[in-house]
Amino acid sequence: MATEPGDGTGPPRPGPGSDLGRRLARRREELGLTREETAARAGMDPGYVAYAESQAGVVPMEALTGLAGALETSVPALLGGGTEQPPGRGSLARSPVLEDLPLAECREKLAAGGIGRVVFSRLEGPEAVPVNYAFMGDAIVFRTAAGSALAGVVGGDVAFEIDRIDEARNEGWSIFVRGVAEPVTTPQEQERLRSSADPHPWPGGDRDTWVRIPVGTLSGRRIRSGL
Repeated sequence: MATEPGDGTGPPRPGPGSDLGRRLARRREELGLTREETAARAGMDPGYVAYAESQAGVVPMEALTGLAGALETSVPALLGGGTEQPPGRGSLARSPVLEDLPLAECREKLAAGGIGRVVFSRLEGPEAVPVNYAFMGDAIVFRTAAGSALAGVVGGDVAFEIDRIDEARNEGWSIFVRGVAEPVTTPQEQERLRSSADPHPWPGGDRDTWVRIPVGTLSGRRIRSGL
């Protein structure tokens, strides 16, 4: 399918200057595809894939449908449908297979960084808090605010979890870590982390308390289609 910006059938879609371009690029990177490989799958010119991921113009429905097929997802997913809903509401994978992940793959997925959940106990009961994290020296590191509940986990047993749900393929994986939370207090170590792997907490604000969770036990599971 050869197409130019603005042609095709159906109403034009919002330009990638909204969030579409970022979703296209993120999904392509998740699949490990180059723009050229994505274009070959979609039957379009690589330049158009670059255009769709840029800040320019609109993407017609015909092109968007081709890109969704090439990226093994759906048009609503690329347009951000369901972003206010929890993941995993789709149907089961066909002949689902649940398998353990090798430790090397668990570490590889942790090394990508991003958002995970710190699980710990309080007087009120268990709690799970999402954090932006980095994986350095076989340890989870994150920043939080002084006096926060997360700052209070130092010295205690905690768990840490990341996961990924692929709604289009009804597949996913999760990684689970247990360890003892430690403070990162020396200015030299804080500066090293800040310059090499700063997780940049999304909430912003003054979050200069560094916490490290060395990996004690590590496990991972994946559910996929057996067909």
